[in-house]
Amino acid sequence: MKILPFLAALMLATPVAAHDLGFAGVLSANNKEDLAPITLSVGKPIAEAPLMLKSGTAYEIEIISDGTGELALEGAGFFRAIWINEIVINGLEIRPLGIDSVEFDEAGTMEIEFVAIKPGRYDLHQPGSSGESQRVEIVIE
Repeated sequence: MKILPFLAALMLATPVAAHDLGFAGVLSANNKEDLAPITLSVGKPIAEAPLMLKSGTAYEIEIISDGTGELALEGAGFFRAIWINEIVINGLEIRPLGIDSVEFDEAGTMEIEFVAIKPGRYDLHQPGSSGESQRVEIVIE
């Protein structure tokens, strides 16, 4: 019966100790990279260069709209090749199962935290646009 108090004390101490260690695995700080932001603005390029990602790495990217128009990004192939941890809009965290596109009706910033999963070549583009500057190529290695 002397072992029960020991086990009870151990179980009460475990959550605190585990919390102090932080995230492990794919969401740990040493496995996360910030990407250059994507900017949505009428008549301006979306991104300066393609995004080169590694499968299994966590990323955070900001998508910024300057409010010059109602602008969207779509890329179902890309969104199905990643696991989205969260989307943050005005401090509100959304944890979706998946998305096909995002849209801004006015100026604002959206942060997407995700893990790249499926290697391949993908893109995010403005719907209805065929211009090269209105898309960003994404490569997951």
